Amino acid sequence: MAGPEPTTGPLTPEELQLATRNRGMPLEALRYDTTPVGLHYLLVHFDIPALDAASWRLLVGGNVEHELSLTLDDIRARPRQALSVTLECAGNGRARLLPRPVSQPWLNEAVGTAEWTGTPLAGVLGEAGLKPDTVELVFTGADHGIEKGYEHDYARSLTPADAMRPEVLLAYEMNGRPLEPQHGFPLRLLVPGWYGMTHVKWLMRIEAIREPFDGYQQRVAYWYKRDADDPGEPVSRILPRALMIPPGFPDFLTRQRTVERGRVEIIGRAWSGHAPIAQVEFGVDGAWIAASIEKSVGAFAWCRWSATWDAAPGEHILSCRATDATGNRQPTAQPWNYQGMGNNLIQAVHVRVR
Repeated sequence: MAGPEPTTGPLTPEELQLATRNRGMPLEALRYDTTPVGLHYLLVHFDIPALDAASWRLLVGGNVEHELSLTLDDIRARPRQALSVTLECAGNGRARLLPRPVSQPWLNEAVGTAEWTGTPLAGVLGEAGLKPDTVELVFTGADHGIEKGYEHDYARSLTPADAMRPEVLLAYEMNGRPLEPQHGFPLRLLVPGWYGMTHVKWLMRIEAIREPFDGYQQRVAYWYKRDADDPGEPVSRILPRALMIPPGFPDFLTRQRTVERGRVEIIGRAWSGHAPIAQVEFGVDGAWIAASIEKSVGAFAWCRWSATWDAAPGEHILSCRATDATGNRQPTAQPWNYQGMGNNLIQAVHVRVR
């Protein structure tokens, strides 16, 4: 069953229903190096499963030498690693596209940075022993539902090379506490540098397979496509993005900012899943200057940036854009695609200076 076509109309009741179930990070929370759990973005495709830690098991099987059934205590007893990682939803910015692909209507706020603690996935896969002809590993969560007519458990796959990277974790803590139910308790996959759809929550099974995985979330969802018939390219790593804390104070409905004239410090964060951030630029009415960049809080986490603006009375549009070390730069024109993925169009903040 095909989904609704992109639209230029108002938000639908279905989109509003999704928006009330999921939540974004208020942009003022960019002030924190580590996003508090309650402010971190959240996307739940179906229902939050009710899982009991005592009876839960992680099953590792398929094309392996030794099948495993691991308790949470088994996993917590393994080598422990903590990483600061920025997660971003692949659909972040979807609602800013025109026409708008109909789904979760994110603007800029589907992001957050947390300290994730777990055990390297490579150790578990090493114990199971992947057979040489393994093509992919399928990670299946406990959340079950229907999307565009296809009933399935949420599942995504990785190649053995991607899965065996040392930073890929089986995570059981977020910001030093056990995972909250909405963030994947008791265990989730963490794949630093990749968009959020890859970080399977409520992880139940890992299966090694000898052919590419054709599940819905892998072969149908999360593709850069020009139209419904375009085979497209798969979504994987996070594209560069910079966001600022909107200065001044907001109007309740429009969120337009009011700022007092004079020198204003602008602060924000920037990140990329491809390479470290090399440059952030701050723009006022289309004129750009280089911002100052601080050291990232982790190899896979955002960095803080700042700039000073001499605010003159009147109406202004403030923007920011990031460039990573591979030369990827945020676009100034919308990068439209059929599913509304990876829209890293520059942020625009409307400001009235008085």
